[in-house]
Amino acid sequence: MRAVDIIMKKRSGLGLSQEEIEFFIRGYVEGSIPDYQASALLMAVYFKGMEPPETAFLTKAMLDSGETMDLTGLAGPFVDKHSTGGVGDKISLPLAPIVAACGAMVPMMSGRALGHTGGTLDKLESIPGYRTDLDLEAFRQGLEAEGFAMTGQSARVVPADKKLYALRDVTATVESVPLITASILSKKVAEGADSLVFDVKCGPGAFMKTLTEARALANSLVRTGGSMGKNIVALITDMTEPLGRCVGNFFEIEETLDCLEGKGPADVTDLTLRLGAWMLVSAGLAADPGEGETLCRKALSSGAALDLFYKNVSRQGGDLKRLAELRGKHRSAHSVQLKAPSSGYIESIDAYGIGLAGVLLGVGRNTTDDQVQPDVGFIFHCKKGDAVRQGTLVADIFGKDQACLGPALDMALKALKIAEKPPRESPLVLEELSNS
Repeated sequence: MRAVDIIMKKRSGLGLSQEEIEFFIRGYVEGSIPDYQASALLMAVYFKGMEPPETAFLTKAMLDSGETMDLTGLAGPFVDKHSTGGVGDKISLPLAPIVAACGAMVPMMSGRALGHTGGTLDKLESIPGYRTDLDLEAFRQGLEAEGFAMTGQSARVVPADKKLYALRDVTATVESVPLITASILSKKVAEGADSLVFDVKCGPGAFMKTLTEARALANSLVRTGGSMGKNIVALITDMTEPLGRCVGNFFEIEETLDCLEGKGPADVTDLTLRLGAWMLVSAGLAADPGEGETLCRKALSSGAALDLFYKNVSRQGGDLKRLAELRGKHRSAHSVQLKAPSSGYIESIDAYGIGLAGVLLGVGRNTTDDQVQPDVGFIFHCKKGDAVRQGTLVADIFGKDQACLGPALDMALKALKIAEKPPRESPLVLEELSNS
């Protein structure tokens, strides 16, 4: 069996067998198949797609490329959530302690910034001292003590995805349903979750731009996850606008604290509660989403979720005193203001444009070697539907240096649309799917 023959077969639109996929993934992880051949296969899959059995084979091969987390002996139930990536999407950060406070265990393996979207690990690591490189024992201890733990991929857990994830970002093959499905599910199954809730983003700021594309991914996740014996729920949610009022690593930590204190932006709070409700349903801790949302609200109002978040920060090496000192102050010295160019109502703020501007500022990455910055990004003072006058301050923009501010401001101005009349309200949650 040769890698080039497998590439040619997929390039021709033919289905790959389980043995061929296992051979290719094993060879890529071991180093006998180089990056350029892996890139070629990724591009072939991007254009030709995969049938459902192929996607399941790929997911299983990636899962089997390394170790899985042994959570034997912990009480559970184990449930996790994953977002397909958005702008200002800090939902995992308040969500994990909320659901943990309701009695579930949330083993969360997260990723880094990919393209124009942010990464949960980068946000957490903007807290001084916070470590995301947990070994299995530390991960188990966090789950047992706080009910959740946050970690990145080690070299031993799904190494195939770790390599392919980075390669997809720099070969323009991110937006592929089978590749996204296999990437997400291989990690989530490896971390030990029995139930999974997916937040499939849809719109300009998402990898799935249309509802049709988002449905395809949601159905693929539900179907493939179900074939692996998991309870799966997928919510398709709107990513036309950035979520919340903050886009930037430490800025989103601040907004997480706002949410856990009961004063977060409505969109962040509402989506967090809805996802949390479904997590409790899928884990068997709530009869329906209504009951689940009530339990999540109690976890917020009682302060239990906030307490667990602080305990997690401390357990994973974060400096709570420094976090408190930096809150509201950790800002780059290089800044510029985004002001309304005309009077009217904010019709939209294009999430994709803001995400790309964020990469220029230092929020995200152009290449896998780029370093992200904690103190850069956007803090919005106005959002969709707000009335503005010419010159109204819409957002403060912070950058890694002075040179990036001009281009980022230009992109932000293009992303900002002002109309004479208020825009129509649109739902944040578009559809909900389940395999149970």
